[in-house]
Amino acid sequence: MTILPADTFTVLCKSILEEQDRQILTTLYLPIIGSIPVMLYFSLWADLDNAKIMSCEYTHHHLITNMHLSLQEIIEARFKLEAIGLVKVFVKEDSVNNYIYELYSPISAYEFFHHPILNIVLYNNVGKKEYNKLANYYKIPKINLHGFKEITKSFNDVFSSIPLTSYEVINDDIKKRQRLKLKIDSNFDFDFLIASIGKDINVTKDIKELIINLSFIYELDALKMSSIIQGCVNERGNIIKDDLRKRARNYYQFDNNGVLPSVVTNIQPEFLKKPVGDTSKRAKMIYTFENISPYNFMKSKMNGGEPINRDLKLIEDLIIDYELNPGVVNVLVDYVLKTNSNKLTRNLVETIAGQWKRNKIDTVEEAMACAEKEHKKYNKNKTTIRRKSTTNVEIPDWFDKKIDINNATEQDKNEMEELLKEFK
Repeated sequence: MTILPADTFTVLCKSILEEQDRQILTTLYLPIIGSIPVMLYFSLWADLDNAKIMSCEYTHHHLITNMHLSLQEIIEARFKLEAIGLVKVFVKEDSVNNYIYELYSPISAYEFFHHPILNIVLYNNVGKKEYNKLANYYKIPKINLHGFKEITKSFNDVFSSIPLTSYEVINDDIKKRQRLKLKIDSNFDFDFLIASIGKDINVTKDIKELIINLSFIYELDALKMSSIIQGCVNERGNIIKDDLRKRARNYYQFDNNGVLPSVVTNIQPEFLKKPVGDTSKRAKMIYTFENISPYNFMKSKMNGGEPINRDLKLIEDLIIDYELNPGVVNVLVDYVLKTNSNKLTRNLVETIAGQWKRNKIDTVEEAMACAEKEHKKYNKNKTTIRRKSTTNVEIPDWFDKKIDINNATEQDKNEMEELLKEFK
């Protein structure tokens, strides 16, 4: 949905926000989501009334002027706040759309350092030295109580019960501290998992949630998870959470040369996608690049097999270090594979990525146009034999400008639909 500067919003606080939350946001959340989303959260927090419950109605132009950012940057930052469980968004569509932004508390430092996803990503993003420094900052100092005895009074030592007139307690709407859990749309096959490990093993709601989180961050399917769980069960048939975390982490590190996973944006942001409606072949290619993740795109290039770790690390670097959008990464990968004998040469990929970063290439259309332009420019220069030889190199289908004006046939549409099914 397109947001305009004139669209209005109201901030509603669904929790109790404290100064300690600011510290947690800047030290623990910021290394994962970046400074702009945290700044947006603080801006929405500041818009609340004196009771810290609800704001008045603002336009999005208010955020643009206050934060000195474009509306697109604000929207992308909001998406990250939603994804990490700090904001819920509701919209009422009209001639001027009205949004409600619900603010939730960040999780506590204890919950953060024990979270199966956030803890690992924080460690990977800041490194061991900084991670240990952060952990020590939030640790409670241990005091030697040897020789001391507890003399704390109990409730009934101080208070007693007496008869009182009857009354009705109304506390449903009393403000309390509320946090959101990470929402992960998972297609994890729990039926297969239960059949593999046996019904004698207890898979509670909390364990299911942990399994979904671990399967996401460590890229584990039901078969791999079944193997891991077998070594995490006690004599009562209960799965030990800490053991499950450690074994899943060790499994991933063994397969990935000791490195830990991070997180990257999954697909092209909505506000950078091409509007739907165009039925040309080129539009279909653009739609494909925009609506699949770089991981699944690479998987399709491996004929359904798992991409090699070196290529995945390169893709991760393109998104994190070069800050290229996922759809742009897909175009870059497709271009290099087609023009470089199906090889992802790091030096070549990073050279192009650096150029696209400097040229602020944000959309799939811009990336395709840039690749076409550079390829034509390169082939016109025939001063060396090497450059002459590249004129016969295979090039991507989308280099053909004629497909801009030719509508896709029914066969083309069917083929594209089958292609997209593989990426879902």
